[in-house]
Amino acid sequence: MAAPGPVTPEVPLEPWKPPVIEGFSPTVYSNPEGFKEKFLHKSRENHMVPIDCLGMATALTYGLYCFDQGHSRHSQLMMRTRIAAQAFTVAAILLGLVTTAMKSQS
Repeated sequence: MAAPGPVTPEVPLEPWKPPVIEGFSPTVYSNPEGFKEKFLHKSRENHMVPIDCLGMATALTYGLYCFDQGHSRHSQLMMRTRIAAQAFTVAAILLGLVTTAMKSQS
């Protein structure tokens, strides 16, 4: 039986980089989006989600302000408004998912 010759690796192993596989690209996009670009892209697709989130944050902030001022009835109303805004946000996200799924099927 012959002894195998010395093994020389073609490419050194670099743990911080993805492996190089012929015919396979580890990323779908050649230019990965940053947070700002991704946020703007998603906001254009489903514009109701950022609007609902802004309404929810406004209701929360004003409700906490009313609570601090001692207006408990108005604070409770704002907290209920916040819950309604959260429900609308979840509904907008689900509606966006359904429309995206319908677009991809056709």
